[in-house]
Amino acid sequence: MRALYVTHPQVQIDANVPVPLWGLSQDGRLRAEAFAARCVVPDGAMIFSSSETKAMQLATILAEPIGATVVSTHTMGENDRSATGFLPPTQFEEMADRFFARPEVSAQGWERAIDAQARIVAAVQAALETVPAGVPAVFCGHGAVGTLLKCHVGRRAIARSEDQSRHAHRGGGNCFAFDLDAMKLGGEWAAMEDFAPGWFR
Repeated sequence: MRALYVTHPQVQIDANVPVPLWGLSQDGRLRAEAFAARCVVPDGAMIFSSSETKAMQLATILAEPIGATVVSTHTMGENDRSATGFLPPTQFEEMADRFFARPEVSAQGWERAIDAQARIVAAVQAALETVPAGVPAVFCGHGAVGTLLKCHVGRRAIARSEDQSRHAHRGGGNCFAFDLDAMKLGGEWAAMEDFAPGWFR
């Protein structure tokens, strides 16, 4: 079954707020609204989302024009980084490099990449089992677990080189089409602005 994975665009960073509660920034919201207005998400699509605020806000923006209901679950959430909490950009990038470089090892208490991958793949598979044949499925989520899903579907080793920031918009708001049953990617990460309608056909 062909599906679409979309990461949330730019967020409002606040070191005093838990990361899962961060919302979209003004720029992120404008990008999401423009994406929704281009009708990339077809009528009748089922929309699934991580329960984190930024992903839910993206999912709601995509669902409203087509009257869809958003189904959310914490199992689609980003890799658990609560052990370190908020990190300044430079430190975060160093930790992300470690996360991808050694998938079977926890980086300072972060959820291991292999565990996060197993979790997101299982969550997406469970969601797809509820989607009727011929109905488009759209997943709203995050960069790291989205990359892990992409690596799984593409039968690729977990690597930072597969990350959205290496292929498309560094601020997030990227997507790729995939078929989990067929284990086939529809392409590499593409920015919202560059992803064309008609992906489900």
